[in-house]
Amino acid sequence: MKGKIVLVTGANGGLGSYVVRAFLEAGASVVGTSRKITAADFNSESFAAIPGDLSTGKDAESLMNKVLARFGKLDVLAHTVGGFAGGHTIAETDDETFRQMFDLNVNSLFYLLRAALPALRQTGDGRIIAIGSRAAVDPGARVGAYSASKAAMVSLVKTAALENNDAGVRCNAILPGKIDTPAYRKAMPNADV
Repeated sequence: MKGKIVLVTGANGGLGSYVVRAFLEAGASVVGTSRKITAADFNSESFAAIPGDLSTGKDAESLMNKVLARFGKLDVLAHTVGGFAGGHTIAETDDETFRQMFDLNVNSLFYLLRAALPALRQTGDGRIIAIGSRAAVDPGARVGAYSASKAAMVSLVKTAALENNDAGVRCNAILPGKIDTPAYRKAMPNADV
């Protein structure tokens, strides 16, 4: 990974911090982004913090412009931003929860892909890694909004792969089961971690 520029979204989150450390240990230069992040969050000369939001297309474009202005390229996009809501049937799920799951799990990735793909295509060897959920392909009861949003995210990643294979861009969605993060423990306080 030496010489590679990696952008990690949600970089100081429960999962993102582990992803940042893994790329740093592999020798990459890592740009970490989240709403509130500083260079002091990771003790490495190979880490740069660029605070950012992915709530709109303009936000994602601004982030990419900052990354490219500072580093001149992007080799890998590792998207760890996401959210979970569960506990209600589809009939009980309110509009705000449904909208929030799609904002966090699909829309943020869409905006980021649209902003990052031109730079990733230029490398001839770009990589996209998006963290999804097993619930995307194996949904359960009382997590309809979450499962639907993760399924849409997987479809978006597959589409990006098909549309950008000609430029050597590889796109993958990783679909873990439960991940022991502070957010998971808060959402599922009675889970056996």
